Amino acid sequence: MTNWEEHYQQKDTPWDKGAPSPALLEFLTKLTSNDAGAGGDSFSTLLPLRRVLVPGCGMGHDVRALAAHAEEVVGLDIAQSAVSAASALPRTGGERYECADLFALPERHRGAYDLVWEHTCFCAIDRALRPAYVNAVADALRPGGHLLAVFYLDPGQALATDGPPFETTLRELNALFTPRFHLRAQWPPAQTFPGREKREWMRLLAVR
Repeated sequence: MTNWEEHYQQKDTPWDKGAPSPALLEFLTKLTSNDAGAGGDSFSTLLPLRRVLVPGCGMGHDVRALAAHAEEVVGLDIAQSAVSAASALPRTGGERYECADLFALPERHRGAYDLVWEHTCFCAIDRALRPAYVNAVADALRPGGHLLAVFYLDPGQALATDGPPFETTLRELNALFTPRFHLRAQWPPAQTFPGREKREWMRLLAVR
C-alpha cells in the first residue's frame, strides 16, 4: 500500500500539477455562465453550491477553485503533511482541510455534503478498495446529493495492474456505482493536463 505521507515528506508528488484540474475549471465556467454544455439541465441541480467534500485533496488546488463558488469546501487527505501544506496556502473562500481516512469517515462527515468532487483519489487507491470508495462517497452525501468526478480511464501504464494511478473502464464504473448512484450526465472534458488528452472522462452522478 502506498505511503502517501512519506511521498509528501520527500516531496515526491508527481501527481501534483500545481494547479486545479482543467476539467474542473471548465465545468465551473459552464456552471457559473449558465452554459449547460454536455450535462444538459443536470448542471442546474448543483446550484447553489453549498457544502462540498474533496477526498484525497493533496495540496488543495481543487479545493480552492471550488471555494470560489461554494459556501464551504472541505479538503480531506490521509497525509498530514499534505493537509498542513494546503492549510498554509492563501485561502480563496470558505475552505478548510482535515486529515482523515475516507474509509473510516468520521460521523460528522456522514450525510453532510451536497457535492463530492473526485479527481485523483479513485485512481490512487488499491483497486480492491473501489467498492468501499463508492459506499464512502455515497455515505458522505445528503439525500439528493451528487458526485462530480473526472475519472482516469487510461493513465498510460504498461499493465492494468501497474500503478498508482490505476486505470478504469466505463463498464467498471457502471458496475461499481450503479448500486448507489444514478448517472445524470457524462462527457469527455475538453480541457486536461498535458499528457492526459483523451484519457479522462467526466461524470455527474446522483446518490440514490
